[in-house]
Amino acid sequence: MTSINPVPVRHDGTRISGVGHYRPANVVTNSDLVARGVDTDDEWIRTRVGITERRFADDDETVVDMAVQAGNAAIAHSGVATTDIDLVVAATCTMPTPVPACAPQLAYRLGIDAPGAFDVNSGCSGFMYALNVASSAIQVGQARNVLVVASERFSGWLDFNDRTTCIILGDGAGAVVISSSEEVGIGPVEWGSDGELFDAIAIDERTHTFRQEGQSVYRWATSRMADVALTACEKAGIKPEELAAFIPHQANLRIIESLAKRLGATKAVIARDIVTSGNTSAATIPLALSRMVEAGEIPSGAPVLMLGFGSGLSYAGQVVLAP
Repeated sequence: MTSINPVPVRHDGTRISGVGHYRPANVVTNSDLVARGVDTDDEWIRTRVGITERRFADDDETVVDMAVQAGNAAIAHSGVATTDIDLVVAATCTMPTPVPACAPQLAYRLGIDAPGAFDVNSGCSGFMYALNVASSAIQVGQARNVLVVASERFSGWLDFNDRTTCIILGDGAGAVVISSSEEVGIGPVEWGSDGELFDAIAIDERTHTFRQEGQSVYRWATSRMADVALTACEKAGIKPEELAAFIPHQANLRIIESLAKRLGATKAVIARDIVTSGNTSAATIPLALSRMVEAGEIPSGAPVLMLGFGSGLSYAGQVVLAP
């Protein structure tokens, strides 16, 4: 019987070799939303979700445009040449049309010649799923370096008559370069889904605007995700008190604070980008990671717990070493 003998070299370890992010220049405060006619006020928004401002893309600024900015920054930070990137994965749920995908356009605009390129749509946990696809591709020898970019433009999908949703979401992009490594810099993933609540977060088929069952999602996240985070730490052989940073999906400040308390990561810096960036869905985790690395809040090589959760309802938790 004929067997297949793979030529590519396999790698046991992978790591994040570079990070980058992009936030649009257009700052939208809570007062700006009130002036726009949203039936709310600054105190109502701060007390319920913790947001003071978010960013909206310009009218002519696309998901791909923002992905290019973040991707360029991550490649520059990694020191990896574009000729050595074999795969580009884009995590997004806000492309204006299902086809064409973001990733091939992104690769072309970044000057990456003929890489594998595809999109991952898993909403707010999309970056975590894309990260694991990238890491696995390197481990089995199908790529040397992978660019993963999460880019979201929710400002085009908002119903400004629904104050429970339009106050939360924003636009932005975050990116990482994944490379082979002699050490394990990306730990085992703890992932799953709760399909019973698949429609708790959705784009309405009739209005084409974002909607969610906020209380259901809040209860699900605060009751289930701490255990996912703890299991991810256990799989990586890292105790919560050893973590240098905890970067959960930036859905709601009250959810973040609840998870951080239950996790018991006493020495960790907690990402709270929700306050000034809003919820950028798949982009929240890589955007926060990049910003924190850039600000010197996370030492190179330190363990970081990332936890994505949201539409689907799907989730993924994982410990990585900071670049």
